[in-house]
Amino acid sequence: MFDLPVKTKPQRSAATAFRNMLLDLGYARVQLSVYVRYLPLPSAGAAATRKIKLNLPPGGLVRIINISDHQWASAFRFSNLKQETGETPPDLLTIF
Repeated sequence: MFDLPVKTKPQRSAATAFRNMLLDLGYARVQLSVYVRYLPLPSAGAAATRKIKLNLPPGGLVRIINISDHQWASAFRFSNLKQETGETPPDLLTIF
């Protein structure tokens, strides 16, 4: 999750570059400033965190939260006033 300054043109460019970097790393946008990625191994999460830290834009707030498969699957999701059904865990063969 992140909150980046976007008042000036250089700030907007830095924010766009940061979002594009997340997409290049395999993250998917779930909300405007919330991106997620399924990482089955903790070591993969550590590597992703290092890459993000190397590309942090100045003046922004970035939070990285690791949650388990169970926590993700048990989250409540609502869309257009209706509760959505849970997501199925990704198939490992489709990740690699």
